[in-house]
Order: sequence, then structure tokens, then C-alpha cells
Amino acid sequence: MQKILFGLFAHPDDEAFGPVATLLNEVRAGTELHLVVLTGGENGTNPDNLPNLGETRLQEWRAAGALIGAASMHHFGYVDGTLGNKDHVAITDRFMELVTQTVAGRSDVDIEFMSLDLNGYTGHIDHIVAARSACLAFYRLREQGLPMSRVRLATLPRSIIPALNTGFVYMEPGKTAEQIDETVDGRDLKDDILEIMRQHRTQRGDYDYTVKTQGENLGLNYFVIKN
Repeated sequence: MQKILFGLFAHPDDEAFGPVATLLNEVRAGTELHLVVLTGGENGTNPDNLPNLGETRLQEWRAAGALIGAASMHHFGYVDGTLGNKDHVAITDRFMELVTQTVAGRSDVDIEFMSLDLNGYTGHIDHIVAARSACLAFYRLREQGLPMSRVRLATLPRSIIPALNTGFVYMEPGKTAEQIDETVDGRDLKDDILEIMRQHRTQRGDYDYTVKTQGENLGLNYFVIKN
């Protein structure tokens, strides 16, 4: 049976600063990976004052995806920081179409989705739309008879986000051990993870923050499972 994993994320670095260790493990185990990004991240940090930040970030994303081993990569073209309910519905329909086309005519497949936490990982509304679109598409496709196995929503533990954070948007504390359904240990992939993260040069502040906050635990991924 061929496992097919679709990662639906809001911004071009979400998979790299999120569940990249798990994505690497999956690809190296033979999983066919397809990555989808909703926006170009054009309203992210821009330390080099680039006039075309979104285009540059998409180039960085494609370089990172190549290192991960993605079989295909898709940019849906939404504007960074603007996603809402209507977009959620439209994204779900478009994502379902992509999944259906990708697996058309193929038998003996197992389909899994991955996104960030339903609370937005860091509270970002775009993350929330991506995660809820992944879940909505998952259950609708299952109702249509596709062999859907689960949705893995990457989350952060309380050891990384110990308390409510209001520095950017409303960010809830990290998950307790009881709230985490799966932990993937990819710490042995640290060098590969760092190289993938470094592809996102324009977001080097997030690179520094991720390395600092996760330290020796870089490569530990935590998930809430929907099935």
C-alpha cells in the first residue's frame, strides 16, 4: 500500500519551522509527499526590505521542499494575513479537488493530511484556516469514499509555550502531555532540519527563535490526531 501525505500550510515556512522532522521521516520511509501553501507569506518579516518578499519566500519554500523530498508543491495564491471563513470554504473545495486528482485511478493507497494546530500553532488566523480546511476536507473526502486515515495537527508542548502569550496575537499555552496524541522523535535528523530551515533566509529571525527555544529537542514533533 502506498501512503500519500498532503501537507496543507498557510505560509512558506510553516512546514520547515513546524513538523519538518516528521515529513523527512515519512519521505524516507517511502511516503509520497505533496505540499500545499495557501499564501506567499508576503506580509511576513522582511529584514532585507525586499520589494517582492512573497516571490522570494516561495522560492525559499520550493528549495526547502526539494530538500524534504516533496513529490509536488502547490501555491494557492491567497494574501498573507487575510484568510477568513469564505476563504476556508473555498480552500477546502480546492484542496479536495487537488487530492482527488492526485489519487485518481490509483488503488491500494492510504491518504493522510498534515497541518498545524487548530488553535493556530502560534495563534495565527491563517494557520487556523489552513488546519480547519484540512480537517473539513478530510471528513468530506472520507464521506465520498476515499481511503482517508487521519489528520495530524502539529502542535507545541507546554514546555515550549508555558503560558498565555499576547506578544503578537492571542496564543494559548502549549499542550499538556495528556493533550498530545503522538510524539515523533526526529532529533537524529538535526543537521538536515537545520539545512531545510536555513533555506528560509528571509525568516532568519524565526530560525533563530526556533533553534533557541527547542535547543536539544529540535526534531521532536508533537501532534493532535483527528481520525
